[in-house]
Amino acid sequence: MYTRQVFGTILRRLVEPRGFIQVLSGPRQVGKTLLSKQLMDSVHIPSHYASADEPALKSGSWLEQQWEVARHKLKGSGSGDALLVLDEIHKLPNWSETVKRLWDEDSFHDRQLKVLLLGSSPLLIKSGLTESLAGRFELIPITHWSYPEMRDAFGWDFQQYVYFGGYPGAVHLINELDRWTNYIKESLIETSISRDILLMTRIDKPALLRRMFELGCAYSGQVLAYQKIMGQLQDAGNTTTLAHYLNLLANAGFVAGLQKYAGQQVRRRGSSPKFQVFNTALMTAQANIRFEELVKNPDLWGRWVESAVGGYLLNQTIGQDLSLYYWSKSNMEVDFVLVKGDQVIAIEIKSGAKRVTLPGIDAFSKEFNVARKLLVGARGIPVEEFLTIPVKDWF
Repeated sequence: MYTRQVFGTILRRLVEPRGFIQVLSGPRQVGKTLLSKQLMDSVHIPSHYASADEPALKSGSWLEQQWEVARHKLKGSGSGDALLVLDEIHKLPNWSETVKRLWDEDSFHDRQLKVLLLGSSPLLIKSGLTESLAGRFELIPITHWSYPEMRDAFGWDFQQYVYFGGYPGAVHLINELDRWTNYIKESLIETSISRDILLMTRIDKPALLRRMFELGCAYSGQVLAYQKIMGQLQDAGNTTTLAHYLNLLANAGFVAGLQKYAGQQVRRRGSSPKFQVFNTALMTAQANIRFEELVKNPDLWGRWVESAVGGYLLNQTIGQDLSLYYWSKSNMEVDFVLVKGDQVIAIEIKSGAKRVTLPGIDAFSKEFNVARKLLVGARGIPVEEFLTIPVKDWF
């Protein structure tokens, strides 16, 4: 049985009097479906689950049919409540308009049918919600599993988490690295790109999108100018196309391009992005490097550790009033800049045990008003401990 920190939050909302449609949105294979089934077992009311994972076989009529099944269970419910769970909802044409009509019908007739929608394409889910369901939903982001979640569920140590990342469905394969790698590449990466991006969004250069993903994994933790990125890619097009593809990859929960922090100044989309994976499993699967080789290489291991911290911070900003940046000037840099309102936290990652100086944070502090300066690793906060602290606790 998998457990998530969001379980209690969702359960509390589902046992409340009918108020809003609950929407769980997040990348593939982070436990949305299993979480929904655990919730169905916990609410103790009649429930109906249906998935639209095969879009070619589903239509608006199918959605109405599933809704009617749930209404039938509601009618026979002794408690007066019932729960409908619709998985991969974004794959249905005009799904948000149909949901709006059916939800409003139930509201008019005072039917206490509670609805939980699941989707693995956050961009399309958000579009449908804002266009048709305004005022009728609560969005609950489901992110990649954190270190404490993998530790508590599977007994993982810190090094396992840095190397294998946070995909719970792949845990049983970690003793067979080739199988684990193939699972990550084929069942997660390729499926998400081909079914959640290419089928749902117009992509003029699909090969370029895939190469952009590979480049983001290979250079996670590093800043690359768009001109240099174009030099690494064939048929790269222009910087606007690259920025758009990087945004799509970020919305799929793969790779983000962090922007340079510039205070209250206007930030240009064309500024050099810092690649950051959401899950270090993506780096490991692409790099084809064994754990023993990785930990023996301090530079490589340091990049994996920094990416694990960056991924943790990035996942924690989703659905929160938080933003994540980097900063650099001349030869000085700050690994991560975490911002909430007018509060700024500078974070430097050092995975080695050597004595460290922080000229980047010092220079950054002279230019901006910094609330906290954090050193993670080395002689600062242990990385393993930092990954267990909710980001909001630093503000």
